[in-house]
Amino acid sequence: MNHTFVLSDWMQHRQARIEQSLALHLSIDTKELYSSKLIEAMHYSTLNGGKRLRAMFVYAAGEVLGADPKLLDYPASAVEMIHAYSLVHDDMPVMDNDDLRRGKPTCHKAYGEATALLTGDALQSLAFETLCKGPLSSQQQISMIKVLASYSGVKGMAGGQAIDLESVGQGLTVNELQKMHELKTGALIQASLQMGALASQSVTEKILQQFAKYGAYLGLAFQVHDDVLDVTSDTNTLGKTQGADIALDKPTYPALVGLEAAQQKSAELIDKSLAILEELPYDTQALADLSQYIVHRRH
Repeated sequence: MNHTFVLSDWMQHRQARIEQSLALHLSIDTKELYSSKLIEAMHYSTLNGGKRLRAMFVYAAGEVLGADPKLLDYPASAVEMIHAYSLVHDDMPVMDNDDLRRGKPTCHKAYGEATALLTGDALQSLAFETLCKGPLSSQQQISMIKVLASYSGVKGMAGGQAIDLESVGQGLTVNELQKMHELKTGALIQASLQMGALASQSVTEKILQQFAKYGAYLGLAFQVHDDVLDVTSDTNTLGKTQGADIALDKPTYPALVGLEAAQQKSAELIDKSLAILEELPYDTQALADLSQYIVHRRH
């Protein structure tokens, strides 16, 4: 591995790249009599900062296999749109009823519930439209659309969110909680890694499977650490309401196994993810450092 690699520099360059790409894909001309309020809400919900971690995993996985960065912009933008739509809907009163997202009023607070609902719908559609643009080959487009649709639907993110809603006030076992997190959070990280790999001509089915396994550990670690932050951090640092999960009586790792055990769990999951990277005959420094970043972030 390259020991001169600096994650913060690497992330800064790719964050600038994804912001530019998202702004380009969201530049919808209102002269066509499209709703300017809806388009403004889409910009508000997508171009409002954030770590862009899912895009980072697209870039990192693709770069491992030598993919052209111009090809990676499309799946990186698509997965961030899916993530943004999920947050808009997740914040709404019918789900988590949150007032803050990244330190600003949530979409439904800023634009109303009806517009927030349509914002999520429009971002989801735009994500798949984005994958159909640009220099990606038709086979790459089909493969990426299949991956993103599968991991964001009932067998992935949406399915996990449904379990989350149904489990409020209910007792879950650790295994049931793990399954919920694997779907709700891990699935989209798995999709990011696989789409990044699919942008390369060197991708194989074995590599896709290894990235899927790596992403499963990583996604679970991410969510366990989120559960920990909901207990240990504060609203200003988080950019969203601290203690929201406790207030909603949601099952979390700290609530189920205790704070110290939850912290240990996330560390163990990262170790397992790193062991998978060691099996890959490539320079995986960016992915390895992103793994560590996930469990050491403060928001």
